[in-house]
Amino acid sequence: MQHLDLQVVRRALEWSTAGQRIWLCTVLTTYGSAPRAPGSLLAVNDGGQWIGSLSGGCVEEDFLERVAEGAFLDSINVVRYGEGDDPRSRVSLPCGGILDVLVEKFDAGCDVQAHLRELESALLGQRRLIREVDLTTGARSLFADREQGARIEREIDRVRIRIGAAQRLLLAGYSSVAQACAEFAVGLGFEVILCDPRDEVLEGVVLNGVEIRRQLPSVFIADGGCHRDTAVVALTHDPRIDDLAMMEAVRTEAFYIGVMGSQQTSQKRFERLRRIGGLGEGELARIHAPIGLNLGSKTPAEIALAVLADILRIRSGIARDQL
Repeated sequence: MQHLDLQVVRRALEWSTAGQRIWLCTVLTTYGSAPRAPGSLLAVNDGGQWIGSLSGGCVEEDFLERVAEGAFLDSINVVRYGEGDDPRSRVSLPCGGILDVLVEKFDAGCDVQAHLRELESALLGQRRLIREVDLTTGARSLFADREQGARIEREIDRVRIRIGAAQRLLLAGYSSVAQACAEFAVGLGFEVILCDPRDEVLEGVVLNGVEIRRQLPSVFIADGGCHRDTAVVALTHDPRIDDLAMMEAVRTEAFYIGVMGSQQTSQKRFERLRRIGGLGEGELARIHAPIGLNLGSKTPAEIALAVLADILRIRSGIARDQL
């Protein structure tokens, strides 16, 4: 599964290398109902070819028409769609939402291609970057990103965009809760991978948009299956799967690690991980157990909702006491 942003950057790099001018568009902010999240990308070349999405159709059509008419020749523009007071926008979104789009014009050149290659490396999970764009001059800078936080940080004269690999959800083992988690996560735009070596458990399982690997999740993790934008959740109640996954996950940079179970079950698991796995208190502190927000969840779907809500909380850098 290839993250759409990665496809956009790779195609933009191909166009630039071929000597074509490109426009890179980024959704900055959304108000009300909007089909694409902040940070979503679209790239267009001077031949009218495009890749990516800003709104699901209506904004793209207007933007392509404007480019063909010779608009957006400045190095930097911010266009608001969904309100009639921006003369560069002729679109009212049918969903009633409003979105601001950063439009950057890139003439072909080695510096542009080097910039796009840096973005490609970040989207592949090799590093996490903050991309800072001066909204007055169009100047661009890249910085190492070492913290979780909002993907877009906007000031009057500049915007900071976090660039990283596709948010990945690694499901350690299959269960009814894991199935519900997978379905929610796909809808939220996560890359979802399910690891389970039990053929009898996976028989007849169909999960659209999910990569299923018939192997121990601990083996997949040990082989480099986690990066800094990975959430690892174990939801089977089978310690042979859950415990081994936790022992490997805490050795990675995964931003969220959680395992399902009651308070009593979690305490017994921590005792096993100390005794058998040799984990210290710092490693155990990384494990969310019991997993998820306390929503009074009972059914698999409710538990999955609590798990994904907690993952999104951590990803957004929100402490529990801020809820």
